[in-house]
Amino acid sequence: MDQKKLDMEIVYQDSKIVVVNKPGGLLSVPGRGPDKQDCVVSRLRQAFPMCIPQPSVHRLDMDTSGLMVLALTTDAQQHLSRQFQNRMVKKWYLALLDGVIEKEEGEIQLPFRLDIANRPHQIYDPVHGKLGITLWQKESVENQQTRIRFTPITGRTHQLRVHASHPLGLGCPIVGDRLYGRGKPGDCLLLHASFLSFEHPESHEILCFESLPLF
Repeated sequence: MDQKKLDMEIVYQDSKIVVVNKPGGLLSVPGRGPDKQDCVVSRLRQAFPMCIPQPSVHRLDMDTSGLMVLALTTDAQQHLSRQFQNRMVKKWYLALLDGVIEKEEGEIQLPFRLDIANRPHQIYDPVHGKLGITLWQKESVENQQTRIRFTPITGRTHQLRVHASHPLGLGCPIVGDRLYGRGKPGDCLLLHASFLSFEHPESHEILCFESLPLF
């Protein structure tokens, strides 16, 4: 393994899987065009020559930081993918919201879809949207900002960002969110994948990882 080529924190690794702490601003998988090839997957393949071509089993938004698991073998990729598809993986995120939330906890159910005319923005659509479900819990209030733990039940694109910002959700965008809040170019999105737990594809041991955000 070539740590220089990976250039991100390795939380765990063995012959089957790698768990990394993705920095905000880095794509999870390659995008379209030569300027969007630097990503977690491409770095992993460069750092681990034995890695399969498609090691990803889940994604984080480019602006979201935190824990990601990737597969080094085909068997591991299939096993982990089934866990994500069957909602067997436990995960939660920590976020700092741009305002004060009065309630202590709750559940958000909002249908939304891609805004075709304004990609990658997602919009509320009770007719054609796909339902996103998120559990949330208030952790603290600091300087008129609320620290929230999000537990997504579904895994829609931008789900936590939409559920935080939309008036039918918490009505309070995540700090630094340029799409759904008051973030400006260069701001960091204060959303971090802080906990991840799944079954190891070979040993079947339940692995748990936790990463504290920098904010």
